[in-house]
Amino acid sequence: MPCDPEILRRVPLFALLDEEETEVLAGQTEVKTFAPRQRIYKIGDLGGQGYVLVSGSVRVMTVDEDQQEVVIDEPGPGEFFGFASMLEQTPHQTAAVAVEETVCVEVDRKDIAVLLQSKPLAGMDMLTVLGRQFHGSQQLVRVRAARNANELIEDQATLGEQLADAVARFGGSWRFITLFAVSLIAYTILSLVSGQSSWDPYPFILLNLFLSMLAALQAPVIMMSQNRQDNKDRLRSELDYDVNRRAASDIQGLARKLNLMSEKISDVEELIRESLPPNGTGSVPAPR
Repeated sequence: MPCDPEILRRVPLFALLDEEETEVLAGQTEVKTFAPRQRIYKIGDLGGQGYVLVSGSVRVMTVDEDQQEVVIDEPGPGEFFGFASMLEQTPHQTAAVAVEETVCVEVDRKDIAVLLQSKPLAGMDMLTVLGRQFHGSQQLVRVRAARNANELIEDQATLGEQLADAVARFGGSWRFITLFAVSLIAYTILSLVSGQSSWDPYPFILLNLFLSMLAALQAPVIMMSQNRQDNKDRLRSELDYDVNRRAASDIQGLARKLNLMSEKISDVEELIRESLPPNGTGSVPAPR
């Protein structure tokens, strides 16, 4: 059925078109509904149409060297797919399947050509939107943020684990060694000076008891801290692995999208040039 102009106004690619330009494009396009699990197009189909998602869910896939299906995109409402093959008039390199009941706007290359012939400046608006998406994709490639592993570990630490770390840090410092040595010397001197009236005369049985108790308590606490350090190292390695895996996958996906977007911008520029009057002297600037 014919497309409602209000639908096109919600599509970012056509958001800058004025009302008359939107009416022209709406008169050329159609709205199609796909049932769940219905194939919209498959690899090798002639790329005569591109699609803009209005509602529902679509999964865009390709086949890798091992003949396994790989999901490369899941466009959201207002986003488009299949435009590269539509603009190039080449067979689709991907397949698109409706995950649920899905409504899409079907756009043909001729539809864009009719719009540009009647409204040549509309192409500049479309190029502006594509340029923004191009810059956004470049920014995502340049800036990659990951959560600090140390912050994640500290957030998950219990009170006992934090206490064990504090005891291990203090017990393995020169401050502890100095205080402990001073305390032992002072204890021994006071006990010797007191003579027979000392609370712990030589050979300092009470002091030996205290030292044995201290060693018995300190050893398992330090072991707890070491186990926690092992867990920290394991968690860091798992986080590093997950981040690296996601980064590699995301960068590959973004690189594919950037290449497709560059091709789309070039095709739209070519359509604009074809629609300009023969005596036109101006050139179409590329998005920066």
